[in-house]
Order: sequence, then structure tokens, then C-alpha cells
Amino acid sequence: MNIALIAHDTKKELMVQFCIAYCGILSHHTLLATGATGKTVAEATGLNIIRFLGGSQGGSQQIASRIGCDEIDMLLFFRDPLNPKPHEPDESVLLRLCDVHNIPYATNIASAEMLIHGLERGDLDWREYVRN
Repeated sequence: MNIALIAHDTKKELMVQFCIAYCGILSHHTLLATGATGKTVAEATGLNIIRFLGGSQGGSQQIASRIGCDEIDMLLFFRDPLNPKPHEPDESVLLRLCDVHNIPYATNIASAEMLIHGLERGDLDWREYVRN
């Protein structure tokens, strides 16, 4: 499964802690991330991560284009809802694409843990049903 990781600056440490906690599960999948998120997580965990540009430099759009081409199976996007970002319209496009293409996504730690546990149990083989 191809899993994209994005975290706002104030949530990068939370993403690192999440990836450390679930390293065993994540290591069995292809991980993709925006620049700083990918670098930070890879350094802390040793996970192999395909890195794109930084989120505000177009990395979110690179991930969005992969979602549009059905090359992403899950998005973990730890957002800071209290501090508006100048590139926030790009983020709403990213989440809209997930909805259009039936890509499960989490924008906080609680929903991310639900998805990762579902992934571990094999509950996320939904693409077989959608494509058939």
C-alpha cells in the first residue's frame, strides 16, 4: 500500500511519534511524504520514505497528483487547525481528491490510529471492491 505523510510544522513531532509507534506496520508499505515531514520522520525512524518538495513549495500538489492517478492508497495529514496557512486552499483540494477517489485519510492522531489498526488487521482491502 502507498501511504502519504504530511504534517504541518506544529504537528511534525506528533507525526514522528506516530511513525515510531507504528514503525513495524509502516515498514511493510511504501511511504511518500512532503519534504520536511519525510526528512524528519526518516531520520527519527529509519523508514525508507520517498520525498517530494516541501508542502508550501508544491509537495502537497505532487501528492495530490498521485492521488488523482490512483497511486496513493492512504493519506495521513496531521494538520494544525488553529493556525491558518497561506497554502490552505491547496490542502482542501488534497482532501477533496481523497473523497473523490475513495482514499482514506486522517487529519489527526485519533483517526490515524483507527486507519493504521485497520491496515494491520487487513480491513483496508476496500480497493478490490471499488475497482471490481
